[in-house]
Amino acid sequence: MYENELKELTEKMDKSISALQSEYASIRTGQANASLLDRVFVEYYGSRTPVNQVASVTVPQARLIVIQPWDKSLLKEIEKAILQSDLGLTPMNDGNLIRLAIPQLTEERRKELSKVVSKKSEEGKIAIRNIRRDGMDFMKKEAKKSDVSEDIISAVEDKIQKLTDKKIKEIEDVTAKKIKEIMSV
Repeated sequence: MYENELKELTEKMDKSISALQSEYASIRTGQANASLLDRVFVEYYGSRTPVNQVASVTVPQARLIVIQPWDKSLLKEIEKAILQSDLGLTPMNDGNLIRLAIPQLTEERRKELSKVVSKKSEEGKIAIRNIRRDGMDFMKKEAKKSDVSEDIISAVEDKIQKLTDKKIKEIEDVTAKKIKEIMSV
């Protein structure tokens, strides 16, 4: 009983964790990673398009990203989009492709990024707790309107709490891994 509700809550929590992981992927760690450009959009035929859909994005070295647009007329647009983004990187345009050199992070910048990661982690935990609250509210409504025993309601609420604890632990693990990645030189 109530397996569908539990499954739905699990899916929502998993989506929250996936969203957090994709946000973490776009945080610079001193290593080149093509996913840094996931949130960079260019104006292409009147619509905002992600850079990785209008160009080939490769990582030939540990600290270098190379962007080669399929349409050379987009070089200036891509360069402008990177400069306007929050990446803090300066593109080098040679007329055919754009190179992004990823600088070594300073200790101060590493600490700032760790704080950003921790803040995003807390936002993820809040999202998980909000999903738990919705599940608990649903169970309270069920208890009032139906003839389901209190034992069943209590058991489902326990399952919701255990699921919440498990998902928050997942967020903590992902966050610890990201902070370790940022702090490693």
